[in-house]
Amino acid sequence: MAPTLAGPNVAGDCFPGASGCIVLPMSGSLSLHIAAFLALLPAAFTPLRQTPGRDGLFWGTLGVAIIGALVVSIVPSLRQGMWSTSFSSALWVSIAATLLLFSELCFRHQAAWRLTPVLMPYLIALGAMATIWEGAEGAPLADHAPAFWTVLHIVIAVLTYGMLTLGAVAALAGFLQERALKARRPTSLTRRLPAAAEADRLSWILLYTSEWVLGAGLLTGMAVEYLETGAILQPDHKSMLSSLAFLVIGGLILARSRWGVRGRVGARVVLLAYLLLTLAFPGVKFVSDVLL
Repeated sequence: MAPTLAGPNVAGDCFPGASGCIVLPMSGSLSLHIAAFLALLPAAFTPLRQTPGRDGLFWGTLGVAIIGALVVSIVPSLRQGMWSTSFSSALWVSIAATLLLFSELCFRHQAAWRLTPVLMPYLIALGAMATIWEGAEGAPLADHAPAFWTVLHIVIAVLTYGMLTLGAVAALAGFLQERALKARRPTSLTRRLPAAAEADRLSWILLYTSEWVLGAGLLTGMAVEYLETGAILQPDHKSMLSSLAFLVIGGLILARSRWGVRGRVGARVVLLAYLLLTLAFPGVKFVSDVLL
């Protein structure tokens, strides 16, 4: 059976509470999305301070963004009584996962917080898209595979996309720094980004991790597909694009270890892999839930 959550009692809008029933009107869904979107904004402005840093204000605004993204990711599923598969929910779950992974990266690596000027505008753009199309409904999860395998595949897929998002952001930051250094024209943006060498190091840490997690995601996807249809791999857009992303990342890792490929070439390949995975995950959701 498909994974379900403890849901509402009355027409999808009533939640058990201490005083009986807490009703969340359908119109409140848009308000929830707008609130989550607004929660992303403070974190985007912290790097614009005169003396930005990995301080209490940084962690506080990042925490607000995480809470907002988590709430808007969870509440629709609670209302439906099962995991929400809509395009909007997919984006918010991706945003929440990326922010959680980013907080862990900032905790472990001192320079990682400097990715904020590139990361947060991108997540704000995703949040705007999720808010605009919050009414688009997704197809229900198939219930032929055991819930364990379905949930495991979803978790791995979300983690993969979050990690590769950060890897692509770090690669872009390194690309911008390298271009500014060669032109000898640093900008206000590049002065706030990590050094080119540090951005490259972060990108490759995330890239290696993403390759392992993406490989696990492909294997769990095959397991779910086999349990649902009896076939190991279906030649659909999601499977093909995810497999291409896996091959591109693997090729880049091999090229780096053999020939030392890095810098602009490496950044472009990382962004290509991220584009493929974006087309495979939210891209396919957008076509199936919004356009069709």
